[in-house]
Amino acid sequence: MGLYDRDYARGGAQAYKAAHRSDSQIVSFVKETYKLFAASMLAGAVGAYVGIPLAASIQGAFLPLIILEFALLFGLFFVKNKPGINLIVMFAFTFMTGITTAPLLAYTLNMPGGAAVVGNAFAMTSVIFGGMSFFAIKTTKDFTGFGKPLMIALIVIVVGSLLNAFLLHSPMLMIGISAAVVVLFTIMIVFDTQNIIRGAYSTPVEGAIALYLDFLNLFIALLQLFGIFGGSEE
Repeated sequence: MGLYDRDYARGGAQAYKAAHRSDSQIVSFVKETYKLFAASMLAGAVGAYVGIPLAASIQGAFLPLIILEFALLFGLFFVKNKPGINLIVMFAFTFMTGITTAPLLAYTLNMPGGAAVVGNAFAMTSVIFGGMSFFAIKTTKDFTGFGKPLMIALIVIVVGSLLNAFLLHSPMLMIGISAAVVVLFTIMIVFDTQNIIRGAYSTPVEGAIALYLDFLNLFIALLQLFGIFGGSEE
């Protein structure tokens, strides 16, 4: 499960800067963020396309690839303000997420009705993402203060996932964790969308990666749930 830690604590000079951006600057920032998000989605899809035929090899080298993936993510935040380099690292990271998701996709596609499961999971993810993004824009409720509770929930889910993966091996707990991930990242879409609109991110790259991780984690969780409950459908 691709769960990633992110820095949700923003304040001080960054908050002051965000509060003094003009409307035109915010609109330009949002447009650039969503362009990069769309490009990141494409890079991730290419990584998955390349990785699916190599799923067995990727599974065998999964730990080193995950370490590389996290290294690229952390490295991205060190080069986020360096034009050109930040885009190279961003696309390398999103491409790598596609590679590491390939074994799950390959496994699902090989199930009875697997193609429909993948298609349904992607469609549902897109519907939720679009719906919650629209909600984030239209609602008068401020979700930008939800950072700490969301981070606590993320840590609990990560710890639960690790315990289940290495010690418990409980299918029911896996279902519960996947369901919790769906709820968590559905809320995070609203949280990140409002932060983007209100200028809480210093660069479009940060906003784009936040949205990408929301979409990716939601898709993986739904794919796991749909695979468990719908894999036998023809």
